[in-house]
Amino acid sequence: MGRVLITIIVPLLLPTAVYVVWRLIIGRGTNFSATWIWLAAGGLALAALTLIAVSIDFGAPSQGVYVPPHRDESGAVVPGHMQPQPPQGAR
Repeated sequence: MGRVLITIIVPLLLPTAVYVVWRLIIGRGTNFSATWIWLAAGGLALAALTLIAVSIDFGAPSQGVYVPPHRDESGAVVPGHMQPQPPQGAR
């Protein structure tokens, strides 16, 4: 739920909240006209940008096979890591 809140709901509602606060500060109240279309478009754009930013992988290249954390023969925990794949021609 936290990820959904941060990546979708907050970027979608943030422009509306900023607009309402701005309108209340200048003392005119809220105007329920075509402004809501612009607010919804801005929220959708922010949500899309957030989802794109979250999906970008800034880590090491993902070439290989992921080996999850496990215990070796001595009982020590081996952290998860990427194991390189053998070349395509090798068997």
